[in-house]
Amino acid sequence: MLLASLLAPLSSVFKAGTRFRRLFASAYHSRVPLVCVGNVVAGGAGKTPTALALARILKSRGQKPVFVTRGYGGKGFLTCVDPSRHKAGDVGDEALLLSSVAPTWAGRDRVRAVRDAEVNGSVVIVDDGFQNPNLAPKTAILVVDGDSGLGNGRIIPAGPLRETFEEAVSRAHAMVLIGESDRQNLAARVRIPVFRARIEPNLPLGFPRFGEFVAFAGLARPEKFFATAQSLGLNIVSAREYPDHYLYTAADIDALRLEAEERGARLLTTEKDAMRLPLIFRAEVVILPVRLVFNEPGAEKALADMILRKR
Repeated sequence: MLLASLLAPLSSVFKAGTRFRRLFASAYHSRVPLVCVGNVVAGGAGKTPTALALARILKSRGQKPVFVTRGYGGKGFLTCVDPSRHKAGDVGDEALLLSSVAPTWAGRDRVRAVRDAEVNGSVVIVDDGFQNPNLAPKTAILVVDGDSGLGNGRIIPAGPLRETFEEAVSRAHAMVLIGESDRQNLAARVRIPVFRARIEPNLPLGFPRFGEFVAFAGLARPEKFFATAQSLGLNIVSAREYPDHYLYTAADIDALRLEAEERGARLLTTEKDAMRLPLIFRAEVVILPVRLVFNEPGAEKALADMILRKR
């Protein structure tokens, strides 16, 4: 609490800068429905699983969704992502993951990326575009982790928030609340549609459930991955945490291999982490995929109608 109070003046500077950029921005209106997905907390809310779920829903409605992302962890140059050619160091791990589902454009200049993407699809989904003042979304979806909520409710760096919850909600058309609980009762504080959802395993046929595993993850909240693995009854004998978007080095890979060998265990990681592994090493690792599932039966139709309806 003391540290947060000491950092409060810097939070005011961050907040003022955000408002200044929004005040003088000229927002681009796409020729196709533009969906911006994002969160109010810096990292770990579930925006990428939400974007992937929206693409799946839109495909079921006969649409051709395409993704746009900044490509965090990549070089920042505008490019159409080619998983056979690009690596995480080029375009970022999230871009590679998105490209496995739909055509994806990555780059710091997301207006240019949207311009390129919109001629190749019927709906553009911008992953982490909620706070971008240069985009005018037809549908803005705010993603919140109900279990962790808003932390201490303060703006970066005194807290985890990119902006106040009220400011974010004022621009959102819907909120996706992920998790078993709504710890801070956030659903009651909004007047927009709230869709409850959960992240659950999406196991392929033949997924190994027995034996021991050395689990590793470089995420904003790696503990969520470890908890998911344990909920499946997997025997996690070691859990190694790395920074979010971490690019694994040869030394890291050697250390993971050695620990697994010494313990007689298999290595286990996330789909997102797998995007940052060399292909040869990736083949040695068990990958635990997950997906976003909505709790209410009518949520998918309601979201699709919201995105596709004329305004």
